[in-house]
Amino acid sequence: MGRIWSDENRFRTWLAVEVAATETLAEAGLVPKDAAKAIRERADFDLERIQEIEAEVRHDVIAFTTAVAEIVGPQARWFHYGLTSNDVVDTAQALLIGQASAIIADDLERLSDVLKRRAWEFKDTPMVGRTHGVHAEPITFGFKLANWYSEVQRGIARFERAAEDMRVGKFSGAVGTFAHLSPELEEKICARLGLQAAAISSQVIQRDRHAAYLATLAVIASTLDKIATEIRHLQRTEVREAEEYFSEKQKGSSAMPHKRNPVTCEQISGLARVVRSNAQAAFENVALWHERDISHSSVERIIIPDSATLVDYLLQKTANVVDTLFVYPERMKANLESSGGLVFSGQLLLDLVEHGVSREDAYRMVQHHAMRAWKEGLNFHALVLKDKDITSRVPRQQLEHAFDLKRQLRNIDKIFARVFPGSGGGARRAKTAAKKKRGR
Repeated sequence: MGRIWSDENRFRTWLAVEVAATETLAEAGLVPKDAAKAIRERADFDLERIQEIEAEVRHDVIAFTTAVAEIVGPQARWFHYGLTSNDVVDTAQALLIGQASAIIADDLERLSDVLKRRAWEFKDTPMVGRTHGVHAEPITFGFKLANWYSEVQRGIARFERAAEDMRVGKFSGAVGTFAHLSPELEEKICARLGLQAAAISSQVIQRDRHAAYLATLAVIASTLDKIATEIRHLQRTEVREAEEYFSEKQKGSSAMPHKRNPVTCEQISGLARVVRSNAQAAFENVALWHERDISHSSVERIIIPDSATLVDYLLQKTANVVDTLFVYPERMKANLESSGGLVFSGQLLLDLVEHGVSREDAYRMVQHHAMRAWKEGLNFHALVLKDKDITSRVPRQQLEHAFDLKRQLRNIDKIFARVFPGSGGGARRAKTAAKKKRGR
Protein backbone atom coordinates (compact mmCIF):
# COMPACT_ATOMS: atom_id res chain seq x y z
CA MET A 1 0.00 0.00 0.00
CA GLY A 2 2.87 2.36 0.76
CA ARG A 3 4.29 1.83 -2.72
CA ILE A 4 0.98 2.80 -4.32
CA TRP A 5 0.96 6.21 -2.64
CA SER A 6 4.65 6.94 -3.14
CA ASP A 7 5.66 9.95 -5.26
CA GLU A 8 7.39 7.60 -7.67
CA ASN A 9 4.22 5.58 -8.34
CA ARG A 10 2.06 8.68 -8.52
CA PHE A 11 4.21 10.19 -11.26
CA ARG A 12 4.47 6.81 -13.02
CA THR A 13 0.69 6.71 -13.10
CA TRP A 14 0.56 10.27 -14.43
CA LEU A 15 2.97 9.18 -17.15
CA ALA A 16 0.77 6.21 -18.05
CA VAL A 17 -2.21 8.55 -18.42
CA GLU A 18 -0.22 11.00 -20.56
CA VAL A 19 1.06 8.23 -22.85
CA ALA A 20 -2.43 6.75 -23.24
CA ALA A 21 -3.78 10.17 -24.17
CA THR A 22 -0.97 10.84 -26.67
CA GLU A 23 -1.38 7.48 -28.39
CA THR A 24 -5.16 7.89 -28.62
CA LEU A 25 -4.78 11.36 -30.09
CA ALA A 26 -2.21 10.03 -32.56
CA GLU A 27 -4.66 7.38 -33.72
CA ALA A 28 -7.22 10.16 -34.24
CA GLY A 29 -4.71 12.18 -36.28
CA LEU A 30 -4.40 15.01 -33.76
CA VAL A 31 -0.82 14.16 -32.77
CA PRO A 32 1.90 13.03 -35.21
CA LYS A 33 2.46 9.28 -35.00
CA ASP A 34 6.23 9.69 -34.80
CA ALA A 35 5.77 12.04 -31.86
CA ALA A 36 3.54 9.52 -30.10
CA LYS A 37 6.14 6.82 -30.77
CA ALA A 38 8.92 8.98 -29.36
CA ILE A 39 6.87 9.80 -26.28
CA ARG A 40 5.96 6.13 -25.71
CA GLU A 41 9.59 5.01 -26.03
CA ARG A 42 11.43 7.86 -24.32
CA ALA A 43 9.03 9.37 -21.79
CA ASP A 44 10.53 9.11 -18.33
CA PHE A 45 11.38 11.31 -15.39
CA ASP A 46 13.75 11.76 -12.51
CA LEU A 47 11.95 12.34 -9.21
CA GLU A 48 14.59 14.68 -7.87
CA ARG A 49 14.41 16.77 -11.06
CA ILE A 50 10.61 17.11 -10.72
CA GLN A 51 11.03 18.28 -7.13
CA GLU A 52 13.74 20.72 -8.17
CA ILE A 53 11.56 22.28 -10.89
CA GLU A 54 8.48 22.36 -8.62
CA ALA A 55 10.45 24.34 -6.05
CA GLU A 56 10.75 27.08 -8.70
CA VAL A 57 7.43 26.96 -10.58
CA ARG A 58 5.23 25.98 -7.60
CA HIS A 59 3.11 23.69 -9.82
CA ASP A 60 3.55 19.93 -9.66
CA VAL A 61 2.03 19.08 -13.06
CA ILE A 62 4.13 21.70 -14.86
CA ALA A 63 7.20 20.41 -13.03
CA PHE A 64 6.31 16.90 -14.14
CA THR A 65 5.73 17.76 -17.81
CA THR A 66 8.89 19.85 -17.91
CA ALA A 67 10.99 17.06 -16.44
CA VAL A 68 9.57 14.57 -18.95
CA ALA A 69 10.10 16.99 -21.84
CA GLU A 70 13.79 17.32 -20.96
CA ILE A 71 14.17 13.58 -21.52
CA VAL A 72 11.90 13.18 -24.56
CA GLY A 73 13.36 16.06 -26.54
CA PRO A 74 11.72 18.14 -29.37
CA GLN A 75 8.76 15.76 -29.79
CA ALA A 76 7.73 16.60 -26.25
CA ARG A 77 5.75 19.55 -27.59
CA TRP A 78 2.98 17.00 -28.21
CA PHE A 79 3.19 15.71 -24.63
CA HIS A 80 0.15 16.82 -22.58
CA TYR A 81 -1.42 18.12 -25.81
CA GLY A 82 -4.98 19.36 -25.33
CA LEU A 83 -5.03 18.44 -21.65
CA THR A 84 -5.44 20.38 -18.44
CA SER A 85 -3.76 19.38 -15.21
CA ASN A 86 -6.73 17.61 -13.69
CA ASP A 87 -7.36 15.56 -16.82
CA VAL A 88 -4.17 13.83 -15.75
CA VAL A 89 -4.34 14.18 -11.97
CA ASP A 90 -7.95 13.06 -11.46
CA THR A 91 -7.71 10.23 -13.97
CA ALA A 92 -4.47 8.99 -12.45
CA GLN A 93 -5.98 9.25 -8.99
CA ALA A 94 -8.76 6.91 -10.11
CA LEU A 95 -6.11 4.40 -11.14
CA LEU A 96 -4.26 4.77 -7.83
CA ILE A 97 -7.48 4.29 -5.88
CA GLY A 98 -8.16 1.22 -8.00
CA GLN A 99 -4.78 -0.23 -7.03
CA ALA A 100 -5.45 0.48 -3.35
CA SER A 101 -8.98 -0.88 -3.56
CA ALA A 102 -7.72 -4.23 -4.84
CA ILE A 103 -5.63 -4.62 -1.69
CA ILE A 104 -8.49 -3.56 0.60
CA ALA A 105 -10.84 -5.98 -1.16
CA ASP A 106 -8.40 -8.82 -0.46
CA ASP A 107 -8.15 -7.71 3.19
CA LEU A 108 -11.94 -7.77 3.52
CA GLU A 109 -12.09 -11.29 2.14
CA ARG A 110 -9.45 -12.51 4.58
CA LEU A 111 -11.29 -11.00 7.54
CA SER A 112 -14.49 -12.55 6.23
CA ASP A 113 -12.87 -15.99 6.04
CA VAL A 114 -11.48 -15.74 9.57
CA LEU A 115 -14.81 -14.63 11.02
CA LYS A 116 -16.63 -17.42 9.24
CA ARG A 117 -14.23 -20.09 10.48
CA ARG A 118 -14.34 -18.94 14.08
CA ALA A 119 -18.11 -18.45 14.01
CA TRP A 120 -18.56 -22.11 13.11
CA GLU A 121 -15.94 -23.08 15.68
CA PHE A 122 -17.99 -21.50 18.48
CA LYS A 123 -21.48 -21.89 17.02
CA ASP A 124 -22.68 -23.89 20.02
CA THR A 125 -20.58 -22.24 22.74
CA PRO A 126 -23.13 -20.62 25.08
CA MET A 127 -22.56 -17.27 26.71
CA VAL A 128 -24.72 -14.53 28.11
CA GLY A 129 -26.03 -11.85 25.79
CA ARG A 130 -25.83 -8.32 27.16
CA THR A 131 -27.89 -5.23 26.52
CA HIS A 132 -26.85 -1.93 28.11
CA GLY A 133 -23.88 -3.94 29.41
CA VAL A 134 -26.26 -5.96 31.63
CA HIS A 135 -27.06 -9.68 31.34
CA ALA A 136 -30.00 -10.21 29.00
CA GLU A 137 -30.66 -13.65 27.43
CA PRO A 138 -28.34 -16.47 26.32
CA ILE A 139 -26.55 -16.40 22.98
CA THR A 140 -23.52 -18.27 21.66
CA PHE A 141 -20.12 -16.83 20.93
CA GLY A 142 -20.45 -18.13 17.38
CA PHE A 143 -23.65 -16.10 17.05
CA LYS A 144 -21.70 -12.96 17.97
CA LEU A 145 -19.01 -13.77 15.40
CA ALA A 146 -21.64 -14.55 12.76
CA ASN A 147 -23.13 -11.11 13.34
CA TRP A 148 -19.73 -9.53 12.70
CA TYR A 149 -19.33 -11.68 9.59
CA SER A 150 -22.68 -10.54 8.24
CA GLU A 151 -21.74 -6.90 8.78
CA VAL A 152 -18.46 -7.41 6.95
CA GLN A 153 -20.41 -8.88 4.01
CA ARG A 154 -22.40 -5.66 3.81
CA GLY A 155 -19.14 -3.74 3.99
CA ILE A 156 -17.77 -5.76 1.09
CA ALA A 157 -20.86 -5.00 -1.01
CA ARG A 158 -20.69 -1.28 -0.20
CA PHE A 159 -16.98 -1.15 -0.92
CA GLU A 160 -17.37 -2.85 -4.30
CA ARG A 161 -19.94 -0.21 -5.30
CA ALA A 162 -17.85 2.69 -3.97
CA ALA A 163 -14.68 1.44 -5.67
CA GLU A 164 -16.51 0.97 -8.95
CA ASP A 165 -17.95 4.47 -8.67
CA MET A 166 -14.38 5.78 -8.45
CA ARG A 167 -13.30 3.93 -11.61
CA VAL A 168 -13.81 6.97 -13.83
CA GLY A 169 -11.54 9.35 -15.72
CA LYS A 170 -12.01 12.68 -17.47
CA PHE A 171 -10.39 14.55 -20.36
CA SER A 172 -12.98 17.30 -20.73
CA GLY A 173 -10.62 20.24 -20.31
CA ALA A 174 -10.39 23.31 -18.11
CA VAL A 175 -14.13 23.69 -17.41
CA GLY A 176 -15.47 20.38 -18.66
CA THR A 177 -16.82 21.49 -22.05
CA PHE A 178 -14.34 19.62 -24.30
CA ALA A 179 -13.08 22.87 -25.81
CA HIS A 180 -9.99 21.11 -27.21
CA LEU A 181 -10.78 17.38 -27.38
CA SER A 182 -14.10 15.55 -27.66
CA PRO A 183 -16.25 13.20 -25.58
CA GLU A 184 -15.45 10.39 -28.01
CA LEU A 185 -11.72 10.84 -27.48
CA GLU A 186 -12.23 10.94 -23.73
CA GLU A 187 -14.05 7.62 -23.87
CA LYS A 188 -11.27 6.04 -25.93
CA ILE A 189 -8.49 7.28 -23.61
CA CYS A 190 -10.38 6.09 -20.55
CA ALA A 191 -11.04 2.70 -22.14
CA ARG A 192 -7.33 2.38 -22.86
CA LEU A 193 -6.71 2.86 -19.14
CA GLY A 194 -9.46 0.50 -18.03
CA LEU A 195 -11.72 3.30 -16.81
CA GLN A 196 -15.17 4.62 -17.59
CA ALA A 197 -15.53 8.22 -18.76
CA ALA A 198 -17.40 10.47 -16.34
CA ALA A 199 -20.70 11.41 -17.97
CA ILE A 200 -20.05 15.05 -17.12
CA SER A 201 -17.33 16.87 -15.22
CA SER A 202 -16.10 20.38 -14.62
CA GLN A 203 -12.32 20.78 -14.51
CA VAL A 204 -12.46 17.97 -11.97
CA ILE A 205 -14.33 14.75 -11.41
CA GLN A 206 -17.08 15.67 -8.98
CA ARG A 207 -16.12 15.04 -5.37
CA ASP A 208 -19.32 13.35 -4.26
CA ARG A 209 -17.69 10.17 -5.58
CA HIS A 210 -14.65 10.67 -3.37
CA ALA A 211 -16.83 11.52 -0.37
CA ALA A 212 -18.80 8.30 -0.83
CA TYR A 213 -15.58 6.29 -1.13
CA LEU A 214 -14.07 7.80 2.02
CA ALA A 215 -17.39 7.38 3.83
CA THR A 216 -17.40 3.70 2.90
CA LEU A 217 -13.89 3.32 4.30
CA ALA A 218 -15.12 5.06 7.46
CA VAL A 219 -18.02 2.59 7.80
CA ILE A 220 -15.59 -0.31 7.39
CA ALA A 221 -13.35 1.22 10.06
CA SER A 222 -16.39 1.60 12.32
CA THR A 223 -17.17 -2.10 11.93
CA LEU A 224 -13.61 -2.92 12.95
CA ASP A 225 -13.94 -0.53 15.89
CA LYS A 226 -17.12 -2.37 16.88
CA ILE A 227 -15.34 -5.73 16.85
CA ALA A 228 -12.37 -4.37 18.76
CA THR A 229 -14.55 -2.64 21.34
CA GLU A 230 -16.49 -5.84 22.00
CA ILE A 231 -13.28 -7.81 22.48
CA ARG A 232 -12.00 -5.11 24.85
CA HIS A 233 -15.17 -5.51 26.93
CA LEU A 234 -14.93 -9.29 26.90
CA GLN A 235 -11.31 -9.02 28.07
CA ARG A 236 -12.17 -6.95 31.14
CA THR A 237 -11.04 -8.74 34.30
CA GLU A 238 -14.61 -8.99 35.60
CA VAL A 239 -15.74 -10.63 32.34
CA ARG A 240 -12.68 -12.41 30.90
CA GLU A 241 -14.56 -14.43 28.30
CA ALA A 242 -12.16 -13.69 25.46
CA GLU A 243 -8.74 -12.12 25.16
CA GLU A 244 -6.54 -10.91 22.36
CA TYR A 245 -3.38 -12.94 21.86
CA PHE A 246 -0.66 -12.29 24.43
CA SER A 247 2.76 -13.82 23.75
CA GLU A 248 5.01 -15.35 26.40
CA LYS A 249 7.53 -12.49 26.21
CA GLN A 250 4.98 -9.69 25.87
CA LYS A 251 4.75 -7.03 28.58
CA GLY A 252 1.52 -5.29 29.53
CA SER A 253 2.71 -2.56 31.88
CA SER A 254 5.97 -1.02 33.02
CA ALA A 255 4.65 -0.89 36.59
CA MET A 256 2.29 -3.89 36.89
CA PRO A 257 3.71 -7.24 35.73
CA HIS A 258 0.30 -8.92 35.84
CA LYS A 259 -1.23 -6.76 33.10
CA ARG A 260 -2.53 -8.31 29.86
CA ASN A 261 -3.97 -5.33 28.00
CA PRO A 262 -6.00 -5.34 24.76
CA VAL A 263 -3.50 -2.99 23.12
CA THR A 264 -4.15 -4.04 19.52
CA CYS A 265 -7.90 -3.64 19.90
CA GLU A 266 -7.36 -0.23 21.49
CA GLN A 267 -5.17 0.72 18.56
CA ILE A 268 -7.89 -0.38 16.14
CA SER A 269 -10.50 1.69 17.96
CA GLY A 270 -8.21 4.72 18.05
CA LEU A 271 -7.20 4.68 14.40
CA ALA A 272 -10.79 4.11 13.28
CA ARG A 273 -11.48 7.60 14.61
CA VAL A 274 -8.90 9.01 12.20
CA VAL A 275 -10.59 7.32 9.22
CA ARG A 276 -13.97 8.69 10.29
CA SER A 277 -12.56 12.20 10.65
CA ASN A 278 -11.04 11.92 7.17
CA ALA A 279 -14.50 11.14 5.81
CA GLN A 280 -15.73 14.43 7.26
CA ALA A 281 -12.98 16.24 5.37
CA ALA A 282 -14.08 14.45 2.17
CA PHE A 283 -17.62 15.77 2.67
CA GLU A 284 -16.19 19.30 2.89
CA ASN A 285 -14.47 18.75 -0.47
CA VAL A 286 -17.75 18.26 -2.35
CA ALA A 287 -18.54 21.99 -2.46
CA LEU A 288 -15.96 23.70 -4.68
CA TRP A 289 -16.17 27.17 -6.19
CA HIS A 290 -17.76 27.24 -9.62
CA GLU A 291 -16.06 24.80 -12.02
CA ARG A 292 -13.21 24.12 -9.64
CA ASP A 293 -11.02 25.55 -6.93
CA ILE A 294 -7.99 23.98 -5.32
CA SER A 295 -9.23 23.68 -1.72
CA HIS A 296 -9.83 19.93 -2.09
CA SER A 297 -6.39 19.12 -3.48
CA SER A 298 -4.26 19.57 -0.38
CA VAL A 299 -6.84 17.69 1.69
CA GLU A 300 -6.93 14.71 -0.65
CA ARG A 301 -3.16 14.37 -0.62
CA ILE A 302 -3.62 13.39 3.02
CA ILE A 303 -7.03 11.80 3.47
CA ILE A 304 -7.09 9.41 0.51
CA PRO A 305 -3.65 7.79 0.97
CA ASP A 306 -3.99 7.85 4.76
CA SER A 307 -7.49 6.36 4.83
CA ALA A 308 -6.64 3.63 2.33
CA THR A 309 -3.45 2.81 4.22
CA LEU A 310 -5.17 2.84 7.61
CA VAL A 311 -8.06 0.64 6.49
CA ASP A 312 -5.60 -1.82 4.95
CA TYR A 313 -3.68 -1.87 8.24
CA LEU A 314 -6.80 -2.10 10.43
CA LEU A 315 -8.30 -4.93 8.39
CA GLN A 316 -5.11 -6.95 8.72
CA LYS A 317 -4.88 -6.22 12.44
CA THR A 318 -8.51 -7.17 13.05
CA ALA A 319 -8.22 -10.40 11.07
CA ASN A 320 -5.13 -11.33 13.12
CA VAL A 321 -6.86 -10.49 16.40
CA VAL A 322 -9.88 -12.65 15.58
CA ASP A 323 -7.72 -15.44 14.16
CA THR A 324 -5.56 -15.70 17.29
CA LEU A 325 -8.21 -14.73 19.86
CA PHE A 326 -8.11 -16.62 23.15
CA VAL A 327 -11.64 -17.81 23.95
CA TYR A 328 -12.69 -19.12 27.38
CA PRO A 329 -15.90 -21.20 27.12
CA GLU A 330 -15.85 -22.18 30.80
CA ARG A 331 -15.75 -18.55 31.85
CA MET A 332 -18.61 -17.82 29.47
CA LYS A 333 -20.61 -20.62 31.08
CA ALA A 334 -19.79 -19.39 34.59
CA ASN A 335 -20.87 -15.84 33.78
CA LEU A 336 -24.04 -17.11 32.13
CA GLU A 337 -24.94 -19.08 35.26
CA SER A 338 -23.78 -16.41 37.73
CA SER A 339 -27.19 -14.76 38.02
CA GLY A 340 -28.92 -17.96 39.08
CA GLY A 341 -31.24 -18.16 36.10
CA LEU A 342 -32.19 -14.47 35.75
CA VAL A 343 -31.48 -14.69 32.04
CA PHE A 344 -34.56 -16.92 31.65
CA SER A 345 -37.00 -14.39 33.11
CA GLY A 346 -38.41 -13.52 29.69
CA GLN A 347 -39.30 -17.13 28.94
CA LEU A 348 -40.91 -17.57 32.37
CA LEU A 349 -43.00 -14.46 31.71
CA LEU A 350 -44.30 -15.96 28.46
CA ASP A 351 -45.00 -19.34 30.07
CA LEU A 352 -47.11 -17.67 32.76
CA VAL A 353 -49.05 -15.78 30.10
CA GLU A 354 -49.62 -19.03 28.20
CA HIS A 355 -51.12 -20.51 31.37
CA GLY A 356 -53.74 -17.80 31.80
CA VAL A 357 -51.94 -15.09 33.76
CA SER A 358 -52.30 -11.54 32.48
CA ARG A 359 -49.09 -10.04 31.16
CA GLU A 360 -49.14 -7.34 33.83
CA ASP A 361 -49.54 -9.84 36.68
CA ALA A 362 -46.97 -12.21 35.14
CA TYR A 363 -44.45 -9.40 34.82
CA ARG A 364 -45.04 -8.37 38.43
CA MET A 365 -44.61 -11.92 39.72
CA VAL A 366 -41.40 -12.55 37.78
CA GLN A 367 -39.88 -9.16 38.51
CA HIS A 368 -40.54 -9.56 42.24
CA HIS A 369 -38.27 -12.59 42.41
CA ALA A 370 -35.78 -11.13 39.95
CA MET A 371 -35.28 -7.98 42.01
CA ARG A 372 -34.93 -10.00 45.20
CA ALA A 373 -32.34 -12.23 43.55
CA TRP A 374 -30.41 -9.12 42.43
CA LYS A 375 -30.46 -7.42 45.82
CA GLU A 376 -29.89 -10.43 48.05
CA GLY A 377 -27.65 -12.50 45.79
CA LEU A 378 -30.14 -15.37 45.72
CA ASN A 379 -30.85 -17.97 43.06
CA PHE A 380 -33.73 -16.80 40.87
CA HIS A 381 -34.51 -20.33 39.69
CA ALA A 382 -34.84 -21.55 43.28
CA LEU A 383 -37.02 -18.59 44.29
CA VAL A 384 -39.39 -19.28 41.42
CA LEU A 385 -39.73 -22.96 42.31
CA LYS A 386 -40.68 -22.01 45.89
CA ASP A 387 -43.43 -19.61 44.81
CA LYS A 388 -46.75 -21.48 45.03
CA ASP A 389 -48.46 -18.66 43.14
CA ILE A 390 -46.34 -19.65 40.15
CA THR A 391 -46.08 -23.42 40.64
CA SER A 392 -49.86 -23.68 41.02
CA ARG A 393 -50.30 -22.16 37.57
CA VAL A 394 -47.41 -23.66 35.61
CA PRO A 395 -46.57 -27.39 35.86
CA ARG A 396 -43.13 -28.22 37.27
CA GLN A 397 -41.98 -29.75 33.98
CA GLN A 398 -42.99 -26.59 32.12
CA LEU A 399 -41.19 -24.43 34.69
CA GLU A 400 -37.99 -26.40 34.25
CA HIS A 401 -38.39 -26.06 30.51
CA ALA A 402 -38.44 -22.26 30.97
CA PHE A 403 -34.89 -22.55 32.30
CA ASP A 404 -33.69 -24.83 29.50
CA LEU A 405 -30.66 -23.35 27.73
CA LYS A 406 -31.17 -25.49 24.64
CA ARG A 407 -34.69 -24.10 24.29
CA GLN A 408 -33.30 -20.56 24.22
CA LEU A 409 -30.70 -21.45 21.61
CA ARG A 410 -32.83 -23.75 19.46
CA ASN A 411 -32.75 -21.43 16.43
CA ILE A 412 -28.99 -20.89 16.25
CA ASP A 413 -28.70 -23.49 13.45
CA LYS A 414 -31.38 -21.69 11.44
CA ILE A 415 -29.63 -18.34 11.92
CA PHE A 416 -26.36 -19.83 10.72
CA ALA A 417 -28.11 -21.31 7.69
CA ARG A 418 -29.27 -17.78 6.79
CA VAL A 419 -25.89 -16.15 7.39
CA PHE A 420 -23.86 -18.93 5.77
CA PRO A 421 -26.08 -20.48 3.09
CA GLY A 422 -24.66 -23.71 1.75
CA SER A 423 -22.06 -24.00 4.52
CA GLY A 424 -23.47 -26.93 6.47
CA GLY A 425 -20.03 -28.46 6.87
CA GLY A 426 -18.60 -25.29 8.33
CA ALA A 427 -18.75 -26.49 11.93
CA ARG A 428 -16.81 -29.65 11.19
CA ARG A 429 -14.16 -27.76 9.20
CA ALA A 430 -13.84 -25.11 11.91
CA LYS A 431 -13.31 -27.69 14.65
CA THR A 432 -10.70 -29.51 12.57
CA ALA A 433 -8.87 -26.24 11.89
CA ALA A 434 -9.02 -25.32 15.57
CA LYS A 435 -7.49 -28.67 16.58
CA LYS A 436 -4.69 -28.27 14.06
CA LYS A 437 -4.01 -24.76 15.31
CA ARG A 438 -3.83 -25.89 18.94
CA GLY A 439 -1.46 -28.65 17.86
CA ARG A 440 1.07 -26.20 16.38
